[in-house]
Amino acid sequence: MSKMRIFFFGLALGSMVLAGLLAKSFLGRKPQTEVVEVNKVQMAQVLVAAKDMAMGERLADTNTKWLDWPQANISDAMITQDKSPDARDKLQTARARLPIVEGEPIVEKKIIKPDQSGFMSAILPKGMRAISVAISERSAAGGFILPNDRVDVILTRKLDDPQSSQKIVKSETVLTNVRILAINQTYRQEAGEDKVTVTEGKTATLELNPQQTEVVSMIESAGELSLALRSIAENGDKGLDDGGPRLADKYANKKRSGGAERLFVRYGIETATSSR
Repeated sequence: MSKMRIFFFGLALGSMVLAGLLAKSFLGRKPQTEVVEVNKVQMAQVLVAAKDMAMGERLADTNTKWLDWPQANISDAMITQDKSPDARDKLQTARARLPIVEGEPIVEKKIIKPDQSGFMSAILPKGMRAISVAISERSAAGGFILPNDRVDVILTRKLDDPQSSQKIVKSETVLTNVRILAINQTYRQEAGEDKVTVTEGKTATLELNPQQTEVVSMIESAGELSLALRSIAENGDKGLDDGGPRLADKYANKKRSGGAERLFVRYGIETATSSR
């Protein structure tokens, strides 16, 4: 064997030994785990709307909830559980001054409380009026009518029967699609104080336009008013955009310009006069 062949054979053998040593060193080395530090976001509980709330809707238990919120994004206007743990209970009588969408934080600027001045005027749309009428549990659908429900106003009265000495009972629908602002609640200003208290009563507060309030004031003394609850499917999401409260043609035609109107009932026959 020549010296050249011996040289190349030794070189190849050395290369094989070196490769084996390197492979053994690589396989025996333990993998290194890289530790990455993750900064945890600090959270806090914030009071938010549990569902969409319309203007004037009450902040009941089902309408609000506590939700985790990044602490760095919490503003002073938000209500946190750390500072006000009983906020949900305290705000149950408050109402939405403006519409609030689901998941939106509850802030003081968007709600109004019964002890604040202008509570009812804050939930009235422009051009509408609030008027209270006397009701009973029987005449208010057995207590199932709640604020923001839509009702029809029915007038029932006893009239003299011109053909006998008996009384006849007459009922008619005076207003339709009327929104209830409050039911069985009376807002009373305390004497010498700014505080307004809410007490239970036998009244329903209706949302009407100026002409309709005049008609209601006129007919309330003529008989008993009853409220007929309307199905929510009749209006859907249109609400007041669907024409709002509507006055029966019979009473709408009696509104005359140029003077006050009087309604007379004689022998079951109605007549209206106006003074100029």
